[in-house]
Amino acid sequence: MLSKTGFQCETLIAPKTRHMKYVLKTFCGIINTRQILIGIAILLLGSLVYLVDRPPDQTYFVHSSPVNISLYNVIPNLFGLIGNSLPTFIHIFSFILITAGLICYQKRGCLIICISWFLVDCAFEFGQKYDSLALKIIPDWFAGIPFLENTENYFLYGTFDFIDLAAITMGTVMAYFVLLSTNKSERKIVP
Repeated sequence: MLSKTGFQCETLIAPKTRHMKYVLKTFCGIINTRQILIGIAILLLGSLVYLVDRPPDQTYFVHSSPVNISLYNVIPNLFGLIGNSLPTFIHIFSFILITAGLICYQKRGCLIICISWFLVDCAFEFGQKYDSLALKIIPDWFAGIPFLENTENYFLYGTFDFIDLAAITMGTVMAYFVLLSTNKSERKIVP
């Protein structure tokens, strides 16, 4: 069966018990495409920081690209000082919206997603400050796997910054309010 969002749905069979009456009947009946699209759009906008304002050798996906996609020193710096912490803000904001758009339909669930991403991003930020501890827990099998192979460099060469912690906090709070404002009209469980 197709939902309003156009995604193929699979029906779940839930036991008919009293405490299970709120079990979702479909996997995709809770997808909020507006939240997902906002998250992806902001994430793509945030990639401009890496393409324009940062040297290509300091950015994993720009440096490892087979084609020169860097606009560094080609066009003027777009973001200035805010470009230092803007990716941190955008990362948490976007991933909260994308995650919630895929799996969340209640206020409490949105709050759990926000807190979870907040803790993950804070852990990564503190991992830059205490890099020797962070490097001990990175598994060897990350080497050679795209994106994961850069984890060690993230902690070795990344810089802990209290402004990034503020950006994480602001991104979390703003994402929560966007979730609440975009959650009202679109959320419908597909029967």
